[in-house]
Amino acid sequence: MRKSFYKSVLVLFFVSLAFASCRTEESELIESPPEDVLVASSTVTRLMKNVSINDGSIDNIIDYANCFIIKLPVEVNVNGQEITINYENDYKKIEYIFDDSDDDVDTISITYPIQIILKDFTEVVINNNTELLSYSSNCNGENEYDEDIECLDFNYPISAFIFNSNDEIIYTLQITNDSEIFNLIQNLDNFDFVSLRFPLTLTIYDDTELIINNLNQLETTIEAYKDSCDEDDDYDFNDDDCNDCDPHQLIDILTNCSDWTVDKLKRYGNDYDDVYDGYNFNFQKDGTVSAYYSGGSAYGTWTASGAGNNITVTIDIPDLPYCNNDWILHEISEYSETKIDLRVGSYSRLRYENICN
Repeated sequence: MRKSFYKSVLVLFFVSLAFASCRTEESELIESPPEDVLVASSTVTRLMKNVSINDGSIDNIIDYANCFIIKLPVEVNVNGQEITINYENDYKKIEYIFDDSDDDVDTISITYPIQIILKDFTEVVINNNTELLSYSSNCNGENEYDEDIECLDFNYPISAFIFNSNDEIIYTLQITNDSEIFNLIQNLDNFDFVSLRFPLTLTIYDDTELIINNLNQLETTIEAYKDSCDEDDDYDFNDDDCNDCDPHQLIDILTNCSDWTVDKLKRYGNDYDDVYDGYNFNFQKDGTVSAYYSGGSAYGTWTASGAGNNITVTIDIPDLPYCNNDWILHEISEYSETKIDLRVGSYSRLRYENICN
């Protein structure tokens, strides 16, 4: 009778969590629950929940809020252009429009109604800016402490075993995403015992995969890496554009395409966008660069070194002084065109563009 009761409770609970498709019945019996039992009040359970919390910072370019995300798709107007954001990669479209000019005021407006997904994966309908602000105003501000841990992720699927008080596995749950593991942890008090199948895998911020063999190792690993990365809980959409850039990528892009043109040029706060209008630049892997224009040609050298957001691109073309500088690679964008954006502070900028890719 007791076993039947537990089965009924579990079925109703997991239907409400939309887990029905993941169910598998287990007939396996063991003498006693394993030592690696999840307890609602334990440190490792709290850490697991914080790893699985819905991170709200990924779409800050739209909503300026770290504690929820806007459910996609969503339509927005960016500097007068109507675009639809269907996937996370589409946030870059907004940034490309913002970056196109340094001399305008960037604006974005949302087409309502929309849905937002809170940190506990609850979905809420939002009908206007006032309602959106009522939620965003309750979020922590830029780079303030919050619960979510973004430097580690679980690799799915993960198997969880549900035991009854007779030490029998009466249910095996296949967990396939953060929402499911979050809801399991939130409802631990509904079960006698819950255990995880080990080993399981965590991926840390630099894409390294770590094999975890028990709850103690899971706790120490999360504690060790939880503060080891920049969670990017700010509203500066330009500060991480080259996190994944490397000089070899830049060299390949520049040398595999011919006839680059300059579409943005600023030196010491002065605009020179048209100075090299009609010039075609060609970069070679041997470190030479040439420019051809109706009045002749110019030759020089170039190098690229460093990593991530600290790649220095040194250009030296004696006859074209506005190009010459120890530039910092700001971004490689491949939206409608390929653009190589080089900057020094906020007052000097050189952007090459090409359509060959």
